[in-house]
Amino acid sequence: MKNVSVQKNIDWISILLYALLVIAGWINIYSASLPAETTSIFDLSQIYGRQLLFIIFCIPLIVLIVSIDTKFYEKYAMVFYIIGLLSILGLFVFGKSVKGQTNWYQIGGFGIQPSEFVKTTTALLLAKFLSDSQSHLSTFKEQLIALVIIGVPTLLILKHDTGSAMLFVSLVFVLYREGLPSWYLWTGFITIILFVASLVVKPGIIIASIVLISALHFYFNKKITRNPLIYIILVVIMSAFVFSVDYVYDEVLEPHQKDRINVLIGEDVNLQAEGYNLNQSKIAIGSGGWTGTGFLEGTQTKGGFVPEQHTDYIFTTVGEEWGFAGASFVIILFVCLFFRLIHLAERQKKIFNRVYGYSVICFLFIHFAFNITMLIGLFPTIGVPLPFFSYGGSSLMAFTVLLFIFLKLDANRINEW
Repeated sequence: MKNVSVQKNIDWISILLYALLVIAGWINIYSASLPAETTSIFDLSQIYGRQLLFIIFCIPLIVLIVSIDTKFYEKYAMVFYIIGLLSILGLFVFGKSVKGQTNWYQIGGFGIQPSEFVKTTTALLLAKFLSDSQSHLSTFKEQLIALVIIGVPTLLILKHDTGSAMLFVSLVFVLYREGLPSWYLWTGFITIILFVASLVVKPGIIIASIVLISALHFYFNKKITRNPLIYIILVVIMSAFVFSVDYVYDEVLEPHQKDRINVLIGEDVNLQAEGYNLNQSKIAIGSGGWTGTGFLEGTQTKGGFVPEQHTDYIFTTVGEEWGFAGASFVIILFVCLFFRLIHLAERQKKIFNRVYGYSVICFLFIHFAFNITMLIGLFPTIGVPLPFFSYGGSSLMAFTVLLFIFLKLDANRINEW
């Protein structure tokens, strides 16, 4: 067995992209939170000062992660997972409520959001299970176990934070990469399409469309055994779902959740209430033009017109002060990181490493996609941070742990031949 230094073999391209995103994030946090009277960048009473402290703390955290033997992460995956679930359950008793959501522990002057770290523990256990599996998700039992691993933290977090819970569903794409039948994905996509369509189109039109599409599929699809009874059952199930949407919307969803959906589908909303965040976000991004207003020169940013601009809406600062060019540069950095991680994941010879790597990619990408699209009205506002970029110690450290465990696994692959 080879024993090549992991530190020499670590992927420095990914580390460079990580560092650029963290630095760019801090610069924009500084701009979004700078008070009228400038203070030291180390002033812990200011948001940018605390974020700088979090960034500095990540350095020894990274050293610790890459110093631990890779077998440790695989061996104790179940232990980490259970600790993660217990941390979520503890919120029911010890959690602090912030803006109606009890998803934080308050320790001194700092808050810890356990759901951010549970992403890593879930990814580790999912990777452990799939690496031990012999049938590559070909049996219903293994499919069910994999979905339960994802589903348990999702349901627990759903009670506290709907937005964070939605992010765990992205791990289904990892299962698809490892052999999950495609009908699971199609079921999910069709469910989302029918739900949204049922809110803007009359049920009769949707059901007629379902019947027509099903009939055309039955007639033209000759590659599969065509059982008319199956088609009839599917049409009945989808029709029942369409009629249930109004009940779910009126009786199940919380008022703020309905407001976010109304903003997305273009319903009349109060721009001074539920539609305010999105409207101000569009104004800030649009005012930047091609090259931006300049660092510390954004009128929307300096005027504090965009709520939560240093956290979920940090990208509006990029759009306003750095313009289309700066926003494109940040997006390119993220895209480069995603493609680099895909390259790393595909070169793994251990299933555990590959599955964990794709889990990292899914979490980072879904955060990126949701955050950017919600700022321009293509997705409901669900309150998710931009990885490595938004303010928050829990977010930055959790994403750092998530990423650097994979970089350590990749660096050690040379010793596993």
